[in-house]
Amino acid sequence: MPFLAFTALTALALLASSSVLAHTTSDVNQRFERLLDDHWARVLIENPTFATSLGVRKYDALLPDPSLEAYRASVKAANQFLTRLNLIDPSALSSANQLNHALLTLDLENQVAAAKHGGGKYMILTNRGGPHLQLTSMVGRLPFFTLKDYQSYVARLNAMPAYLDKATARIQAGLDAGWVQPCEPMRGYEQSIKTHMVADAKDSAFMAPFSNKPNVVDTKKFNQLRDQAKASVEQNLIPAFARFYDFYNSSYAPKCNPKVGTDTLPGGVDYYEHRVRFFTTTDLSADEVHNIGLGEVSRIRSEMDEVIKQAGFKGDFNAWLNYLKTNPDFYPKTPEQRMRAVAAISKKMDGELPKLFGKLPRMPYGLKEIPADIAKKTTTAYYQRPAGDGSRAGFYFVNTSLLDTRPLYQLEALSLHEAVPGHHLQIALAQELDLPNFRKYGGQTVFVEGWGLYSERLGLEVGFYQTPYTNFGRLSYEMWRACRLVVDTGLHSKGWTRQQAIDFMAENSGLSMNNVVSEVDRYITWPGQALAYKIGELKIRELRTNAEKQLGAEFDVREFHDKVLENGALPLSVLEDVINNWLASKL
Repeated sequence: MPFLAFTALTALALLASSSVLAHTTSDVNQRFERLLDDHWARVLIENPTFATSLGVRKYDALLPDPSLEAYRASVKAANQFLTRLNLIDPSALSSANQLNHALLTLDLENQVAAAKHGGGKYMILTNRGGPHLQLTSMVGRLPFFTLKDYQSYVARLNAMPAYLDKATARIQAGLDAGWVQPCEPMRGYEQSIKTHMVADAKDSAFMAPFSNKPNVVDTKKFNQLRDQAKASVEQNLIPAFARFYDFYNSSYAPKCNPKVGTDTLPGGVDYYEHRVRFFTTTDLSADEVHNIGLGEVSRIRSEMDEVIKQAGFKGDFNAWLNYLKTNPDFYPKTPEQRMRAVAAISKKMDGELPKLFGKLPRMPYGLKEIPADIAKKTTTAYYQRPAGDGSRAGFYFVNTSLLDTRPLYQLEALSLHEAVPGHHLQIALAQELDLPNFRKYGGQTVFVEGWGLYSERLGLEVGFYQTPYTNFGRLSYEMWRACRLVVDTGLHSKGWTRQQAIDFMAENSGLSMNNVVSEVDRYITWPGQALAYKIGELKIRELRTNAEKQLGAEFDVREFHDKVLENGALPLSVLEDVINNWLASKL
Protein backbone atom coordinates (compact mmCIF):
# COMPACT_ATOMS: atom_id res chain seq x y z
CA MET A 1 0.00 0.00 0.00
CA PRO A 2 2.71 2.55 0.82
CA PHE A 3 4.42 1.64 -2.46
CA LEU A 4 1.18 2.18 -4.39
CA ALA A 5 0.61 5.48 -2.64
CA PHE A 6 4.16 6.60 -3.47
CA THR A 7 3.70 5.57 -7.08
CA ALA A 8 0.44 7.46 -7.39
CA LEU A 9 1.92 10.57 -5.84
CA THR A 10 4.96 10.34 -8.09
CA ALA A 11 2.75 9.95 -11.14
CA LEU A 12 0.73 12.98 -10.12
CA ALA A 13 3.93 14.97 -9.63
CA LEU A 14 5.25 13.89 -13.01
CA LEU A 15 1.96 14.79 -14.67
CA ALA A 16 2.02 18.18 -13.00
CA SER A 17 5.65 18.72 -14.04
CA SER A 18 4.85 17.65 -17.59
CA SER A 19 1.87 20.01 -17.65
CA VAL A 20 4.04 22.91 -16.49
CA LEU A 21 6.70 22.06 -19.10
CA ALA A 22 4.12 21.84 -21.87
CA HIS A 23 2.58 25.08 -20.71
CA THR A 24 6.01 26.75 -20.64
CA THR A 25 6.87 25.41 -24.12
CA SER A 26 3.53 26.63 -25.41
CA ASP A 27 4.16 30.08 -23.92
CA VAL A 28 7.62 30.30 -25.50
CA ASN A 29 6.29 29.33 -28.93
CA GLN A 30 3.48 31.86 -28.64
CA ARG A 31 5.97 34.56 -27.64
CA PHE A 32 8.16 33.71 -30.61
CA GLU A 33 5.23 33.71 -33.02
CA ARG A 34 4.17 37.14 -31.74
CA LEU A 35 7.70 38.28 -32.51
CA LEU A 36 7.36 36.87 -36.05
CA ASP A 37 4.10 38.78 -36.48
CA ASP A 38 5.65 42.00 -35.18
CA HIS A 39 8.67 41.61 -37.45
CA TRP A 40 6.51 41.00 -40.51
CA ALA A 41 4.35 44.01 -39.69
CA ARG A 42 7.55 46.08 -39.65
CA VAL A 43 8.58 44.64 -43.04
CA LEU A 44 5.24 45.68 -44.54
CA ILE A 45 5.40 49.18 -43.07
CA GLU A 46 8.87 49.65 -44.54
CA ASN A 47 7.82 48.19 -47.91
CA PRO A 48 4.30 49.49 -48.60
CA THR A 49 4.24 48.68 -52.33
CA PHE A 50 5.28 45.11 -51.52
CA ALA A 51 2.48 45.03 -48.95
CA THR A 52 0.04 46.00 -51.69
CA SER A 53 1.23 43.08 -53.83
CA LEU A 54 0.41 40.76 -50.91
CA GLY A 55 -3.13 42.11 -50.61
CA VAL A 56 -2.36 44.21 -47.51
CA ARG A 57 -3.98 47.47 -48.56
CA LYS A 58 -3.65 49.79 -45.56
CA TYR A 59 -0.42 51.33 -46.90
CA ASP A 60 -1.68 51.81 -50.45
CA ALA A 61 -1.01 55.55 -50.62
CA LEU A 62 2.60 55.20 -49.44
CA LEU A 63 6.02 54.62 -50.96
CA PRO A 64 9.08 53.18 -49.19
CA ASP A 65 11.25 55.76 -47.47
CA PRO A 66 14.73 55.75 -49.10
CA SER A 67 16.21 58.29 -46.68
CA LEU A 68 19.25 57.61 -44.53
CA GLU A 69 17.13 58.38 -41.46
CA ALA A 70 14.65 55.65 -42.38
CA TYR A 71 17.54 53.24 -43.03
CA ARG A 72 18.95 53.89 -39.57
CA ALA A 73 15.51 53.42 -38.02
CA SER A 74 15.21 50.07 -39.78
CA VAL A 75 18.59 48.94 -38.46
CA LYS A 76 17.59 50.06 -34.95
CA ALA A 77 14.42 48.00 -35.23
CA ALA A 78 16.48 45.00 -36.39
CA ASN A 79 18.65 45.30 -33.28
CA GLN A 80 15.55 45.44 -31.10
CA PHE A 81 14.20 42.26 -32.70
CA LEU A 82 17.55 40.57 -32.11
CA THR A 83 17.35 41.52 -28.45
CA ARG A 84 13.91 39.92 -28.23
CA LEU A 85 15.14 36.81 -30.05
CA ASN A 86 18.05 36.44 -27.65
CA LEU A 87 15.59 36.32 -24.75
CA ILE A 88 13.95 33.24 -26.27
CA ASP A 89 15.61 29.89 -25.63
CA PRO A 90 15.54 28.07 -29.00
CA SER A 91 15.60 24.67 -27.29
CA ALA A 92 12.18 25.45 -25.79
CA LEU A 93 10.67 25.96 -29.26
CA SER A 94 9.13 23.42 -31.60
CA SER A 95 11.52 21.98 -34.18
CA ALA A 96 9.91 24.12 -36.90
CA ASN A 97 10.29 27.27 -34.82
CA GLN A 98 13.88 26.41 -33.92
CA LEU A 99 14.67 26.67 -37.64
CA ASN A 100 12.57 29.84 -37.95
CA HIS A 101 14.44 31.33 -35.00
CA ALA A 102 17.83 30.57 -36.56
CA LEU A 103 16.88 31.92 -39.99
CA LEU A 104 15.32 35.13 -38.70
CA THR A 105 18.37 35.68 -36.49
CA LEU A 106 20.61 35.31 -39.55
CA ASP A 107 18.52 37.78 -41.57
CA LEU A 108 18.61 40.39 -38.82
CA GLU A 109 22.31 39.91 -38.11
CA ASN A 110 23.05 40.39 -41.81
CA GLN A 111 21.01 43.60 -41.82
CA VAL A 112 22.86 44.94 -38.81
CA ALA A 113 26.25 43.89 -40.20
CA ALA A 114 25.60 45.61 -43.54
CA ALA A 115 24.87 48.89 -41.75
CA LYS A 116 28.42 48.96 -40.38
CA HIS A 117 29.76 49.49 -43.90
CA GLY A 118 29.49 52.45 -46.23
CA GLY A 119 28.35 50.16 -49.02
CA GLY A 120 25.36 49.09 -46.96
CA LYS A 121 24.35 52.61 -46.02
CA TYR A 122 25.04 54.61 -49.13
CA MET A 123 25.32 52.55 -52.32
CA ILE A 124 21.77 52.63 -53.62
CA LEU A 125 22.95 53.22 -57.20
CA THR A 126 24.34 50.46 -59.40
CA ASN A 127 24.93 50.55 -63.14
CA ARG A 128 21.50 48.93 -63.61
CA GLY A 129 19.55 50.11 -60.59
CA GLY A 130 18.64 53.20 -58.62
CA PRO A 131 15.78 55.04 -56.93
CA HIS A 132 14.27 56.30 -60.21
CA LEU A 133 14.24 52.76 -61.62
CA GLN A 134 12.56 51.52 -58.46
CA LEU A 135 9.73 53.90 -59.29
CA THR A 136 9.44 52.96 -62.97
CA SER A 137 9.46 49.22 -62.24
CA MET A 138 6.88 49.68 -59.49
CA VAL A 139 4.23 50.46 -62.10
CA GLY A 140 4.33 46.88 -63.33
CA ARG A 141 4.08 45.42 -59.83
CA LEU A 142 0.92 47.16 -58.64
CA PRO A 143 -2.66 45.95 -59.15
CA PHE A 144 -5.01 47.97 -61.36
CA PHE A 145 -8.41 46.36 -61.00
CA THR A 146 -10.58 48.73 -58.96
CA LEU A 147 -11.18 52.44 -58.51
CA LYS A 148 -9.24 52.33 -55.22
CA ASP A 149 -6.23 50.89 -57.06
CA TYR A 150 -6.13 53.96 -59.30
CA GLN A 151 -6.77 56.34 -56.41
CA SER A 152 -3.87 54.90 -54.44
CA TYR A 153 -1.66 55.02 -57.53
CA VAL A 154 -2.33 58.74 -57.94
CA ALA A 155 -1.44 59.25 -54.29
CA ARG A 156 1.82 57.40 -54.90
CA LEU A 157 2.55 59.50 -57.97
CA ASN A 158 2.18 62.58 -55.78
CA ALA A 159 4.71 61.09 -53.32
CA MET A 160 7.36 60.26 -55.93
CA PRO A 161 9.11 63.66 -56.04
CA ALA A 162 9.77 63.51 -52.29
CA TYR A 163 11.02 59.93 -52.73
CA LEU A 164 13.60 61.05 -55.29
CA ASP A 165 14.67 64.01 -53.17
CA LYS A 166 15.23 61.81 -50.12
CA ALA A 167 17.20 59.30 -52.17
CA THR A 168 19.32 62.13 -53.55
CA ALA A 169 20.19 63.29 -50.03
CA ARG A 170 21.26 59.75 -49.09
CA ILE A 171 23.45 59.43 -52.19
CA GLN A 172 24.98 62.82 -51.39
CA ALA A 173 25.79 61.59 -47.87
CA GLY A 174 27.60 58.69 -49.49
CA LEU A 175 29.58 61.09 -51.69
CA ASP A 176 30.58 63.04 -48.58
CA ALA A 177 31.76 59.80 -46.97
CA GLY A 178 33.77 58.78 -50.03
CA TRP A 179 31.36 56.10 -51.29
CA VAL A 180 30.76 56.49 -55.02
CA GLN A 181 30.58 54.09 -57.96
CA PRO A 182 33.47 53.74 -60.43
CA CYS A 183 33.45 55.91 -63.55
CA GLU A 184 33.49 53.53 -66.49
CA PRO A 185 30.66 51.14 -65.48
CA MET A 186 28.34 54.13 -64.94
CA ARG A 187 29.04 55.75 -68.30
CA GLY A 188 25.70 56.51 -69.98
CA TYR A 189 23.74 55.86 -66.78
CA GLU A 190 22.16 59.32 -66.97
CA GLN A 191 20.14 58.17 -69.98
CA SER A 192 18.04 55.92 -67.72
CA ILE A 193 16.91 59.12 -65.98
CA LYS A 194 16.61 61.33 -69.03
CA THR A 195 14.34 58.90 -70.88
CA HIS A 196 11.58 59.69 -68.37
CA MET A 197 11.88 63.46 -68.80
CA VAL A 198 9.31 63.43 -71.61
CA ALA A 199 8.00 66.56 -73.31
CA ASP A 200 4.37 65.45 -73.00
CA ALA A 201 3.20 63.77 -69.80
CA LYS A 202 0.85 61.49 -71.72
CA ASP A 203 3.96 59.76 -73.16
CA SER A 204 5.34 59.00 -69.69
CA ALA A 205 5.71 55.37 -68.57
CA PHE A 206 3.89 56.46 -65.41
CA MET A 207 0.72 56.96 -67.43
CA ALA A 208 0.72 53.35 -68.69
CA PRO A 209 -1.85 52.14 -66.10
CA PHE A 210 -4.41 54.51 -67.64
CA SER A 211 -4.12 53.01 -71.11
CA ASN A 212 -6.90 50.50 -70.36
CA LYS A 213 -9.90 51.07 -68.12
CA PRO A 214 -11.24 48.05 -66.19
CA ASN A 215 -14.94 47.46 -66.83
CA VAL A 216 -15.78 47.73 -63.13
CA VAL A 217 -14.40 51.28 -62.89
CA ASP A 218 -16.75 54.20 -63.57
CA THR A 219 -15.67 56.03 -66.74
CA LYS A 220 -16.12 59.54 -65.35
CA LYS A 221 -14.12 58.81 -62.19
CA PHE A 222 -11.47 57.00 -64.20
CA ASN A 223 -11.02 60.00 -66.47
CA GLN A 224 -10.80 62.32 -63.47
CA LEU A 225 -8.05 60.19 -61.96
CA ARG A 226 -6.24 60.00 -65.29
CA ASP A 227 -6.28 63.81 -65.51
CA GLN A 228 -4.99 64.07 -61.93
CA ALA A 229 -2.20 61.61 -62.73
CA LYS A 230 -1.22 63.50 -65.87
CA ALA A 231 -1.10 66.78 -63.96
CA SER A 232 1.02 65.16 -61.21
CA VAL A 233 3.45 63.71 -63.74
CA GLU A 234 3.69 66.97 -65.67
CA GLN A 235 3.91 69.43 -62.78
CA ASN A 236 5.77 67.42 -60.15
CA LEU A 237 7.29 64.14 -61.30
CA ILE A 238 9.04 65.20 -64.51
CA PRO A 239 10.62 68.20 -62.69
CA ALA A 240 11.74 65.79 -59.93
CA PHE A 241 13.39 63.56 -62.54
CA ALA A 242 15.05 66.67 -63.96
CA ARG A 243 16.44 67.54 -60.50
CA PHE A 244 17.75 64.01 -60.08
CA TYR A 245 19.27 64.16 -63.58
CA ASP A 246 21.03 67.44 -62.77
CA PHE A 247 22.30 66.02 -59.46
CA TYR A 248 23.69 62.95 -61.16
CA ASN A 249 25.42 64.91 -63.93
CA SER A 250 26.72 67.83 -61.87
CA SER A 251 27.44 66.26 -58.47
CA TYR A 252 27.71 62.47 -58.70
CA ALA A 253 29.29 61.62 -62.05
CA PRO A 254 32.17 64.16 -61.76
CA LYS A 255 33.23 62.55 -58.45
CA CYS A 256 33.14 58.95 -59.74
CA ASN A 257 35.89 56.59 -58.59
CA PRO A 258 38.60 56.14 -61.26
CA LYS A 259 39.37 52.70 -59.78
CA VAL A 260 36.99 49.74 -59.74
CA GLY A 261 37.41 47.64 -56.57
CA THR A 262 35.63 48.09 -53.26
CA ASP A 263 39.08 47.77 -51.71
CA THR A 264 39.75 51.32 -52.99
CA LEU A 265 36.91 52.75 -50.87
CA PRO A 266 36.93 53.66 -47.15
CA GLY A 267 36.60 50.40 -45.22
CA GLY A 268 36.07 48.58 -48.50
CA VAL A 269 38.20 45.53 -47.66
CA ASP A 270 36.02 44.68 -44.67
CA TYR A 271 32.91 45.45 -46.70
CA TYR A 272 33.82 42.94 -49.39
CA GLU A 273 34.56 40.25 -46.80
CA HIS A 274 31.04 40.87 -45.47
CA ARG A 275 29.61 40.60 -48.97
CA VAL A 276 31.36 37.26 -49.60
CA ARG A 277 29.90 35.84 -46.39
CA PHE A 278 26.47 37.31 -47.08
CA PHE A 279 26.13 36.05 -50.65
CA THR A 280 27.60 32.58 -50.07
CA THR A 281 26.32 31.90 -46.50
CA THR A 282 29.74 30.33 -45.89
CA ASP A 283 33.01 31.27 -44.21
CA LEU A 284 34.91 31.00 -47.49
CA SER A 285 37.54 33.69 -48.01
CA ALA A 286 37.81 35.66 -51.22
CA ASP A 287 40.98 33.70 -52.06
CA GLU A 288 39.19 30.38 -51.59
CA VAL A 289 36.30 31.49 -53.79
CA HIS A 290 38.76 32.69 -56.43
CA ASN A 291 40.50 29.29 -56.49
CA ILE A 292 37.21 27.39 -56.69
CA GLY A 293 36.40 29.53 -59.71
CA LEU A 294 39.71 28.77 -61.41
CA GLY A 295 39.14 25.04 -60.89
CA GLU A 296 35.65 25.22 -62.38
CA VAL A 297 36.88 27.26 -65.35
CA SER A 298 39.45 24.57 -66.12
CA ARG A 299 36.93 21.72 -65.82
CA ILE A 300 34.25 23.39 -67.95
CA ARG A 301 36.80 24.35 -70.60
CA SER A 302 37.64 20.66 -71.03
CA GLU A 303 33.95 19.87 -71.54
CA MET A 304 33.68 22.71 -74.05
CA ASP A 305 36.57 21.27 -76.05
CA GLU A 306 34.76 17.91 -76.22
CA VAL A 307 31.59 19.58 -77.54
CA ILE A 308 33.60 21.42 -80.22
CA LYS A 309 34.98 18.07 -81.37
CA GLN A 310 31.46 16.64 -81.50
CA ALA A 311 30.46 19.51 -83.78
CA GLY A 312 33.20 18.49 -86.21
CA PHE A 313 34.83 21.92 -86.03
CA LYS A 314 38.48 21.89 -87.15
CA GLY A 315 39.77 25.17 -85.70
CA ASP A 316 40.93 26.05 -82.17
CA PHE A 317 38.79 27.44 -79.33
CA ASN A 318 39.15 31.06 -80.41
CA ALA A 319 38.27 30.22 -83.98
CA TRP A 320 35.16 28.40 -82.71
CA LEU A 321 34.12 31.42 -80.67
CA ASN A 322 34.65 33.68 -83.66
CA TYR A 323 32.54 31.34 -85.80
CA LEU A 324 29.69 31.45 -83.28
CA LYS A 325 29.86 35.22 -82.91
CA THR A 326 29.99 36.03 -86.61
CA ASN A 327 27.55 33.54 -88.12
CA PRO A 328 24.24 35.43 -88.52
CA ASP A 329 22.30 32.14 -88.57
CA PHE A 330 22.82 31.86 -84.81
CA TYR A 331 21.10 35.18 -84.05
CA PRO A 332 17.47 36.34 -84.12
CA LYS A 333 16.55 38.91 -86.73
CA THR A 334 13.65 40.47 -84.81
CA PRO A 335 12.48 40.76 -81.20
CA GLU A 336 9.47 38.63 -82.15
CA GLN A 337 11.71 35.78 -83.34
CA ARG A 338 13.60 35.78 -80.04
CA MET A 339 10.38 35.84 -78.01
CA ARG A 340 8.86 33.00 -80.07
CA ALA A 341 11.95 30.87 -79.47
CA VAL A 342 11.76 31.56 -75.72
CA ALA A 343 8.06 30.66 -75.67
CA ALA A 344 8.64 27.33 -77.44
CA ILE A 345 11.47 26.34 -75.09
CA SER A 346 9.51 27.30 -71.99
CA LYS A 347 6.40 25.43 -73.08
CA LYS A 348 8.43 22.32 -73.88
CA MET A 349 9.94 22.35 -70.37
CA ASP A 350 6.50 22.82 -68.80
CA GLY A 351 5.58 19.39 -70.13
CA GLU A 352 8.71 17.75 -68.70
CA LEU A 353 8.38 19.02 -65.12
CA PRO A 354 6.48 15.99 -63.71
CA LYS A 355 9.53 13.86 -64.53
CA LEU A 356 11.62 15.98 -62.19
CA PHE A 357 9.24 17.12 -59.41
CA GLY A 358 6.48 15.66 -57.30
CA LYS A 359 5.14 19.07 -56.29
CA LEU A 360 4.68 22.01 -58.66
CA PRO A 361 3.47 25.58 -58.00
CA ARG A 362 -0.08 26.56 -58.93
CA MET A 363 0.91 30.05 -60.08
CA PRO A 364 1.72 30.37 -63.82
CA TYR A 365 4.32 32.60 -65.40
CA GLY A 366 4.37 34.83 -68.47
CA LEU A 367 6.90 36.33 -70.88
CA LYS A 368 7.67 40.03 -71.35
CA GLU A 369 10.31 42.09 -73.08
CA ILE A 370 12.67 44.07 -70.83
CA PRO A 371 11.67 47.78 -70.91
CA ALA A 372 13.62 49.84 -73.42
CA ASP A 373 14.86 52.37 -70.83
CA ILE A 374 17.10 49.77 -69.18
CA ALA A 375 17.51 47.07 -71.85
CA LYS A 376 20.87 48.08 -73.32
CA LYS A 377 22.58 48.39 -69.93
CA THR A 378 21.03 45.41 -68.18
CA THR A 379 21.39 41.64 -68.33
CA THR A 380 20.08 39.31 -71.02
CA ALA A 381 17.03 38.31 -68.92
CA TYR A 382 15.59 38.40 -65.42
CA TYR A 383 12.62 37.09 -63.43
CA GLN A 384 9.91 38.95 -61.48
CA ARG A 385 8.16 37.00 -58.72
CA PRO A 386 4.33 36.64 -58.64
CA ALA A 387 2.23 38.89 -56.44
CA GLY A 388 1.69 37.28 -53.08
CA ASP A 389 -2.07 37.80 -53.28
CA GLY A 390 -2.31 35.92 -56.59
CA SER A 391 -3.23 39.01 -58.60
CA ARG A 392 -0.16 38.88 -60.85
CA ALA A 393 1.72 35.94 -62.34
CA GLY A 394 5.47 35.55 -62.31
CA PHE A 395 7.22 37.00 -65.36
CA TYR A 396 10.30 36.01 -67.31
CA PHE A 397 11.67 39.24 -68.83
CA VAL A 398 13.73 38.80 -72.01
CA ASN A 399 16.14 41.34 -73.47
CA THR A 400 15.32 42.05 -77.12
CA SER A 401 17.82 44.85 -77.66
CA LEU A 402 21.16 44.40 -79.48
CA LEU A 403 19.97 41.17 -81.08
CA ASP A 404 23.26 40.48 -82.83
CA THR A 405 24.81 39.86 -79.39
CA ARG A 406 22.14 37.41 -78.12
CA PRO A 407 22.56 33.98 -79.75
CA LEU A 408 19.64 31.58 -80.07
CA TYR A 409 21.74 28.59 -78.99
CA GLN A 410 21.94 29.99 -75.42
CA LEU A 411 18.17 30.37 -75.01
CA GLU A 412 17.55 26.86 -73.65
CA ALA A 413 19.90 27.38 -70.69
CA LEU A 414 18.64 30.93 -70.16
CA SER A 415 14.97 29.92 -70.15
CA LEU A 416 15.47 26.94 -67.84
CA HIS A 417 17.24 29.25 -65.39
CA GLU A 418 14.79 32.16 -65.38
CA ALA A 419 11.45 30.34 -65.70
CA VAL A 420 11.11 26.59 -65.09
CA PRO A 421 12.56 24.58 -63.52
CA GLY A 422 14.54 27.57 -62.27
CA HIS A 423 13.43 30.81 -60.66
CA HIS A 424 9.70 30.67 -61.30
CA LEU A 425 9.26 27.13 -60.06
CA GLN A 426 11.36 27.68 -56.92
CA ILE A 427 10.06 31.14 -55.99
CA ALA A 428 6.40 30.57 -56.82
CA LEU A 429 6.48 27.28 -54.92
CA ALA A 430 8.07 28.94 -51.88
CA GLN A 431 5.21 31.45 -51.79
CA GLU A 432 2.74 28.56 -51.57
CA LEU A 433 4.52 26.71 -48.75
CA ASP A 434 3.29 26.68 -45.14
CA LEU A 435 6.13 28.88 -43.90
CA PRO A 436 6.42 32.17 -42.03
CA ASN A 437 6.15 35.12 -44.38
CA PHE A 438 9.77 36.18 -43.99
CA ARG A 439 10.74 32.80 -45.47
CA LYS A 440 8.02 32.68 -48.14
CA TYR A 441 9.07 36.02 -49.60
CA GLY A 442 12.72 36.15 -48.57
CA GLY A 443 15.56 33.70 -48.32
CA GLN A 444 19.18 33.42 -49.33
CA THR A 445 20.49 34.52 -52.73
CA VAL A 446 22.97 31.62 -52.81
CA PHE A 447 20.07 29.16 -52.77
CA VAL A 448 17.91 31.05 -55.29
CA GLU A 449 20.68 31.59 -57.82
CA GLY A 450 22.33 28.26 -57.10
CA TRP A 451 19.03 26.57 -57.88
CA GLY A 452 18.69 28.59 -61.08
CA LEU A 453 22.09 27.44 -62.33
CA TYR A 454 21.46 23.85 -61.21
CA SER A 455 18.20 23.96 -63.17
CA GLU A 456 20.01 24.69 -66.42
CA ARG A 457 21.75 21.32 -66.12
CA LEU A 458 18.44 19.52 -65.57
CA GLY A 459 17.70 20.05 -69.25
CA LEU A 460 20.19 17.27 -70.00
CA GLU A 461 17.83 14.83 -68.24
CA VAL A 462 14.66 15.70 -70.18
CA GLY A 463 15.64 16.13 -73.81
CA PHE A 464 17.22 19.55 -74.14
CA TYR A 465 20.68 20.44 -75.55
CA GLN A 466 20.34 17.99 -78.43
CA THR A 467 22.86 19.78 -80.69
CA PRO A 468 26.51 20.65 -80.01
CA TYR A 469 25.53 24.31 -80.32
CA THR A 470 22.83 24.32 -77.64
CA ASN A 471 25.01 22.15 -75.39
CA PHE A 472 27.86 24.62 -75.88
CA GLY A 473 25.35 27.34 -75.02
CA ARG A 474 24.67 25.54 -71.74
CA LEU A 475 28.39 25.19 -71.02
CA SER A 476 29.01 28.84 -71.92
CA TYR A 477 26.44 29.81 -69.30
CA GLU A 478 28.01 27.54 -66.69
CA MET A 479 31.43 28.95 -67.61
CA TRP A 480 29.98 32.46 -67.26
CA ARG A 481 29.07 31.71 -63.63
CA ALA A 482 32.44 30.06 -62.93
CA CYS A 483 34.20 33.12 -64.34
CA ARG A 484 32.18 35.25 -61.93
CA LEU A 485 33.96 33.64 -58.98
CA VAL A 486 37.31 34.58 -60.48
CA VAL A 487 36.40 38.03 -61.77
CA ASP A 488 34.36 39.31 -58.80
CA THR A 489 37.05 38.38 -56.31
CA GLY A 490 39.75 39.61 -58.69
CA LEU A 491 38.13 43.03 -58.99
CA HIS A 492 37.38 43.56 -55.33
CA SER A 493 40.19 41.79 -53.48
CA LYS A 494 43.10 41.32 -55.89
CA GLY A 495 43.46 44.68 -57.56
CA TRP A 496 42.22 43.61 -61.01
CA THR A 497 41.40 46.34 -63.49
CA ARG A 498 38.17 46.45 -65.44
CA GLN A 499 40.06 45.47 -68.59
CA GLN A 500 41.63 42.44 -66.89
CA ALA A 501 38.16 41.25 -65.93
CA ILE A 502 36.81 41.84 -69.44
CA ASP A 503 39.74 39.96 -71.00
CA PHE A 504 39.32 36.97 -68.68
CA MET A 505 35.60 36.74 -69.38
CA ALA A 506 36.06 37.15 -73.14
CA GLU A 507 38.78 34.49 -73.32
CA ASN A 508 36.84 31.87 -71.39
CA SER A 509 33.08 32.40 -71.39
CA GLY A 510 31.95 32.32 -75.01
CA LEU A 511 29.73 35.36 -74.33
CA SER A 512 29.49 38.21 -76.80
CA MET A 513 31.63 41.24 -76.01
CA ASN A 514 28.52 43.31 -75.26
CA ASN A 515 27.42 40.78 -72.65
CA VAL A 516 30.93 40.49 -71.23
CA VAL A 517 31.22 44.25 -70.69
CA SER A 518 27.69 44.50 -69.28
CA GLU A 519 28.40 41.66 -66.85
CA VAL A 520 31.77 42.96 -65.68
CA ASP A 521 30.23 46.37 -65.01
CA ARG A 522 27.52 44.62 -63.02
CA TYR A 523 30.10 42.88 -60.80
CA ILE A 524 31.97 46.14 -60.27
CA THR A 525 28.91 48.06 -59.08
CA TRP A 526 27.20 45.17 -57.24
CA PRO A 527 30.07 43.44 -55.40
CA GLY A 528 29.67 39.87 -54.16
CA GLN A 529 26.26 39.04 -55.64
CA ALA A 530 27.79 37.19 -58.59
CA LEU A 531 29.40 34.67 -56.21
CA ALA A 532 26.06 33.16 -55.23
CA TYR A 533 25.35 31.26 -58.45
CA LYS A 534 28.26 28.84 -58.67
CA ILE A 535 28.74 28.37 -54.93
CA GLY A 536 25.06 27.46 -54.52
CA GLU A 537 24.95 25.19 -57.57
CA LEU A 538 28.07 23.29 -56.49
CA LYS A 539 26.51 22.56 -53.09
CA ILE A 540 23.22 21.32 -54.59
CA ARG A 541 25.10 19.08 -57.03
CA GLU A 542 27.30 17.79 -54.21
CA LEU A 543 24.24 16.91 -52.13
CA ARG A 544 22.59 15.16 -55.07
CA THR A 545 25.73 13.15 -55.89
CA ASN A 546 25.96 12.00 -52.29
CA ALA A 547 22.26 11.08 -52.22
CA GLU A 548 22.61 9.06 -55.44
CA LYS A 549 25.63 7.26 -54.01
CA GLN A 550 23.95 6.53 -50.68
CA LEU A 551 20.57 5.44 -52.05
CA GLY A 552 21.62 3.73 -55.26
CA ALA A 553 18.61 2.31 -57.11
CA GLU A 554 16.32 3.78 -54.43
CA PHE A 555 17.23 7.35 -55.40
CA ASP A 556 14.21 9.26 -56.74
CA VAL A 557 15.10 12.59 -58.33
CA ARG A 558 11.55 13.89 -57.83
CA GLU A 559 11.73 13.20 -54.10
CA PHE A 560 15.19 14.78 -53.86
CA HIS A 561 14.06 17.97 -55.61
CA ASP A 562 10.94 18.22 -53.47
CA LYS A 563 13.09 17.90 -50.35
CA VAL A 564 15.51 20.60 -51.54
CA LEU A 565 12.66 23.02 -52.23
CA GLU A 566 10.26 22.33 -49.36
CA ASN A 567 11.79 24.81 -46.91
CA GLY A 568 12.26 27.84 -49.12
CA ALA A 569 15.63 29.46 -49.86
CA LEU A 570 17.94 28.22 -47.11
CA PRO A 571 21.56 28.94 -46.17
CA LEU A 572 23.77 26.19 -47.58
CA SER A 573 24.69 24.67 -44.23
CA VAL A 574 21.01 24.37 -43.29
CA LEU A 575 20.18 22.83 -46.67
CA GLU A 576 22.94 20.29 -46.12
CA ASP A 577 21.47 19.37 -42.73
CA VAL A 578 18.00 18.98 -44.27
CA ILE A 579 19.25 16.63 -46.98
CA ASN A 580 21.48 14.64 -44.62
CA ASN A 581 18.60 14.15 -42.17
CA TRP A 582 16.37 13.01 -45.05
CA LEU A 583 19.04 10.53 -46.15
CA ALA A 584 19.45 9.23 -42.62
CA SER A 585 15.70 8.66 -42.33
CA LYS A 586 15.66 6.71 -45.60
CA LEU A 587 18.68 4.63 -44.72
